[in-house]
Amino acid sequence: MTELKDNSLQNYLDTLASKSATPGGGSAAALMGAQAAALTSMVCNLTIGKPKYAEVETEMQTLLEKSEILREELTNMIKADVDVFNRLMETYALPKETDDEKVARSSAIQTVLKDATDVPLSCAKACAEVITLSRIAAEKGSVSVISDAGVAVMSGYAALKSAALNVYINAASLKDRDFADEKIAELTAVLNGAEIASQEIYELVKSRL
Repeated sequence: MTELKDNSLQNYLDTLASKSATPGGGSAAALMGAQAAALTSMVCNLTIGKPKYAEVETEMQTLLEKSEILREELTNMIKADVDVFNRLMETYALPKETDDEKVARSSAIQTVLKDATDVPLSCAKACAEVITLSRIAAEKGSVSVISDAGVAVMSGYAALKSAALNVYINAASLKDRDFADEKIAELTAVLNGAEIASQEIYELVKSRL
């Protein structure tokens, strides 16, 4: 099957809008995060090499390297979310006629639910990193593309909050409450301060327009 990331944007959106369960919100969150990273890279690429910004050239190059790593990670998460959801649907379709089948099915569901919690949590963590990087782009990037740094942080924040919803919904179905509580605690730490930071960066961008 053709990789989601290799499909046309139109095909992706058509599938997203269809009755198909995948891709869904998790993939959309990863895509938003990848766009945020890409926009941060764009600001770097349009700042690097400009004499006016020579003093931040090295910092912009380092920022570009980091944002490109995150862009690749988040792009891969688009498919990772689809894959884990499809696995989950397969476990729900397992037979449950006998007691043994019921036990096996329940165990399989719980195992995949843990993966289905980890995938969006990883996405949320990556999006939080993108938000942090977008601040540097907003502070030191070329003013000619500074609005793109603003779009980057807003996309990153939307992606973060969207990924969080997928962590919450899957963690809620876990019987292993210690695991679930641990993941929610990790997510809470990631979310802590993200809204304030995103608004600060947004206002910083506005001040440079």
